[in-house]
Amino acid sequence: MKLLILLVVVLGLVAAVQLSKVYQLSISLRGKREEDISEADNRLNGGLFLAFMVAFYVSFVVLLVKYGSYGTPPASEHGAAVDRLMDFNMAIIFVVFFIVNTLLFWFSAKYYHRADRKARFIAHDNRLELIWTVIPSVVLAIIIAYGLQTWNEMTGEASEDALRVELYSKQFDWTARYPGADGEFGQANYNLITPMNALGIVTEEGVAAALTEIEEKIAKVEEEINYEKGHLLAEWAAIEAELHDDHGHDGHGHDDHGHGHDAHADHGDGKQALEARMAEIEHMLESDKVNILTEAAYEAKEDKLYRLIRHRQRIQEIRNFDFDGELTAWESGMDDQIVKGEFHLPVGREVEFVFRSRDVIHSAYMPQFRAQMNTVPGVPTRFKMTPTITTDSMRTVLENPEFDYVLLCNKVCGAAHFNMQMKIVIESQEAYDAWMSEQGEFIVKEGSEEPEMEQASEQKESQTITASL
Repeated sequence: MKLLILLVVVLGLVAAVQLSKVYQLSISLRGKREEDISEADNRLNGGLFLAFMVAFYVSFVVLLVKYGSYGTPPASEHGAAVDRLMDFNMAIIFVVFFIVNTLLFWFSAKYYHRADRKARFIAHDNRLELIWTVIPSVVLAIIIAYGLQTWNEMTGEASEDALRVELYSKQFDWTARYPGADGEFGQANYNLITPMNALGIVTEEGVAAALTEIEEKIAKVEEEINYEKGHLLAEWAAIEAELHDDHGHDGHGHDDHGHGHDAHADHGDGKQALEARMAEIEHMLESDKVNILTEAAYEAKEDKLYRLIRHRQRIQEIRNFDFDGELTAWESGMDDQIVKGEFHLPVGREVEFVFRSRDVIHSAYMPQFRAQMNTVPGVPTRFKMTPTITTDSMRTVLENPEFDYVLLCNKVCGAAHFNMQMKIVIESQEAYDAWMSEQGEFIVKEGSEEPEMEQASEQKESQTITASL
């Protein structure tokens, strides 16, 4: 079937080419030039413009009726306002679209070329300039004012009883964090991010774990630098040359101030230190830790070591930081609840979202709630919304039992951008409270089912007691 369609297309193209050749031949036989267009041809083209305009508008309306909706009804309070704003903008666009295209096609049909008609040239017209400058400016000002009003409603101050949820983005994953029983998010610092503290929550344990991890990395890089074969051999040769040079200067006497004995003792100690270092280098060269690096790779290792040492210094500084005098800052993060895969929200309750990013700019997009906000590294962003339709109710409305609300990334952030999403469940307050009660405190390891931090601490304590017994 596909081959038959291909043959038909090819034969159609061949026929079109042959017809064009016949047309050109007929023109030459009639003694006319190809660029000479008759008034009848111009009139025909003008009529075709009007016919195409009608077909164009009909197809546009059909597509608008079939695909012009936003997919699902708005599932948040401000979502209805966003839809009204979009409808307002689209109405203006449609009006301009029909006016401009109607004038374009109508002028082409009405003023087709005639031999007895000359075009009139207008160099400038102040009235026209005012019309196409003032009218668009006024319309744009109205659109901007309306849009800012809707935006301010989304990003204004949340109510005191609003639920706060942090959405943390990184390539290519979302993490949701809820404040614990104290109602406050724990302080976070990117320097404390480790495999067991993916959000960098500030706690004494978090600082200790980050320091342990950074010390291990520093020790590893230092070992790679210290055991580089080329530099070890160069150091060994330099020490050997220095010892050989010292042998050539033995027996030259004492200094003029009577300190010859002390100088000789110091010289002997220095010689012993150099010989000890040579022995140490020989032992290192025989070790299986020895490695060979290019000069560029060696410099890269040194640069990495410098950055790791700076990182360690920043972690140590966190210990002495008072977080603006908040005495509970070190403890407030311990009861935070961190979830992955999906997060839940109660219907009818205002939610204030706080967004953070670890790596690049992402965009938190919740299409059914008409909500979107960029997540920027180092700059927390926020907006608020109130869900109005539960997941089960929306499934009934759409007659789709498989439907789920979803959080997407709406910025092309890398190769797996398409897969960066998280399920959202909207449910009653009672169902939400039941789900929250099942969530552990400070679930810190990404993409795994590691025990909660408190459970892990209890296991560690029990192991310590057992070992001491």
